[in-house]
Amino acid sequence: MSVPRPISEDDLQAYVDEALPPTRRQEVEAYLAAHPEEARRIRGYVGDRAALRAALSAIAEEPIPPELGLRAMIEARRARQAYWRPAIAAAAVLAIGGLAGWTARGVVAPPLNGVGALSREAADNYRVYASDVHRPVEIDSTQKADLVRWVSNRLRSPVAVPDLQAAGYRFIGGRLVTTPHGPAAMFIYDGADGLRLAVMVRPMQLEKNVAMTEREDADLGGVSWATDGVGYSLVAPRSPQALHPLADEVRRQIRGSF
Repeated sequence: MSVPRPISEDDLQAYVDEALPPTRRQEVEAYLAAHPEEARRIRGYVGDRAALRAALSAIAEEPIPPELGLRAMIEARRARQAYWRPAIAAAAVLAIGGLAGWTARGVVAPPLNGVGALSREAADNYRVYASDVHRPVEIDSTQKADLVRWVSNRLRSPVAVPDLQAAGYRFIGGRLVTTPHGPAAMFIYDGADGLRLAVMVRPMQLEKNVAMTEREDADLGGVSWATDGVGYSLVAPRSPQALHPLADEVRRQIRGSF
């Protein structure tokens, strides 16, 4: 007779998402029946999920915007690859020269991990979502509490929404986005100057505590950092130097939230 596999947090989250096979679901339900405190916590998540589904049901029935269709996303990916090919070729030529080429490689090669990857992911998601004039967010600012509960649950880490009103940026809402390193939250702001700004947050597997780093990605500037295993990246069509004071304010507010 096989011993039942222990119930993990992944099982509980899959139960909330109704993604468990019948046998495992029964095992989770038996576990919750024997652990009232866990059952109360999971019931809260189930309630949040139901409330969010109800709030977003009208959106879910709408057709996918053309710019988010598969063909448009493939074309955007090809455009990014075309942008990087000359830079990578230039790095290869410089590498022949020795140390100068090695240094240039770090500048032009797309980052794969850590805060460098976070910065690139924030820029990519900004181009897909924040640039959408019709529906940049899934949950708007009037449902801020629901948004915070939702993304904190999905990221398995408490998340706060920075208030940048004093700096001229009005919070309009947020959404979950995907990255090669798991889900991330993106909070979007409209600026008094007509520019749109986004703050992306996700857990960090590497570089869990990193000082602020400025980066430019074509037409976008960004400032990224990591604190206690959570990464933050502020991105907008402005220079990184102009965004740095806003990033300082975001970090100050987050430090005071937890």
